[in-house]
Amino acid sequence: MGEEVKDKKASPENGEDITQYLLSKVRELEQECVQLKNENNRIKSGYAQRLRWLEDRKRMLESERIQMEREIRRLRSELERLRSMPLIIGTIVDVLEGGKLIVRSTSGPTFLVNTSQFIDRSKLVPGARVAMNQQSLAVVDVLPVEKDPAVLAMEIEEKPQESYSDIGGLEKQIQEIRETVELPLLKPEAFKKVGIDPPKGVLLYGPPGTGKTLIAKAVARETNSVFIKLIGSELVRKYIGEGARLVRELFQLAREKAPSIVFIDEIDAIAARRTDSHTSGDREVQRTLMQLLAEMDGFDARGDVRIIAATNRPDILDPAILRPGRFDRLIEIPLPDEKGRAQIFAIHTRRMSLGKDVSMEELAALTEGASGADIKAICTEAGMFAIREERSEVTLLDFQRAISKVLGKMDIASKLGSDELMFA
Repeated sequence: MGEEVKDKKASPENGEDITQYLLSKVRELEQECVQLKNENNRIKSGYAQRLRWLEDRKRMLESERIQMEREIRRLRSELERLRSMPLIIGTIVDVLEGGKLIVRSTSGPTFLVNTSQFIDRSKLVPGARVAMNQQSLAVVDVLPVEKDPAVLAMEIEEKPQESYSDIGGLEKQIQEIRETVELPLLKPEAFKKVGIDPPKGVLLYGPPGTGKTLIAKAVARETNSVFIKLIGSELVRKYIGEGARLVRELFQLAREKAPSIVFIDEIDAIAARRTDSHTSGDREVQRTLMQLLAEMDGFDARGDVRIIAATNRPDILDPAILRPGRFDRLIEIPLPDEKGRAQIFAIHTRRMSLGKDVSMEELAALTEGASGADIKAICTEAGMFAIREERSEVTLLDFQRAISKVLGKMDIASKLGSDELMFA
């Protein structure tokens, strides 16, 4: 009975407002539409994200495919290279007519071989290294000149920065070395007119720190020559023949970079007087010396390669290297006199902020026996004293302290009459 009453109340036929009933149904339909629309948007958003992910994945796979194809091509090329016939390295002994060459292989035998038509004939000269086919022995390529890494790693300056204005107190020595090295490179016709050959080599000797290397660099700059520097001990090698080979390759490098200046510092390391010593080390050093002598004998006096050597022990050099025709000019680089020291002080202090009490002549008088390297160290130490006390100018007292520190003159305080000079 109660259920029948409830049904009658819910039915519009029993008096419920039809409008309200329809509105409620409309609202329900709208809510269902909104839900369906939201669900549709969610599904579309999910599909869009999925689509973007798939597109990104496709691009990534395409990139990986391209990389893998490149790697496959590289590996195939490497495989073909490894499968190719190995080549034999040889050295050209002579060049004959008709494209024939006489080549000595690294294994020992000498062959008469043909050459590939794709090779530049101008490169086929005696002494050139070539690659030959293992089966036909035909020359298929010209190899670059072999050089030891020690030679390629030597200190080479295409154009040094030092000039004659950076050298003080050596006017006579500079004049001599200009006549010996600079004139043959810049004015070879002058020697030809007179009818003499210029000196082949120059030996600079004197105490350490007097400017021997500086002079060599200045000459290279003035002649627009490549500066090749090495220490004599670099030519001493453990194994037999290695030092002599380095000497040959050194001069070959100098000829390739001509005009050039070869500077051998501390030449006494390999050019000491030969003795009757029977140790293998001494014999190897003597072999290196003999190769150096042979290279110097092969110099063209008017060539574009000049050699300068330096030592502070000329008394132990072998007489063979000092004879005319090798080191024709021996130039002594002494310690600077008082005038020279004043010039060197002026050179090293030209960029310094100096006090009004600083006098180059007074500093030169206080540094008797000092070398150019000592004077440079004194200027640096004087500047450090000023920096330590947070001053922008370097005073005379700073230089006096620096002289005391660098030269180690314990009695300089009494000489100057000052109790303020102490070692820093």
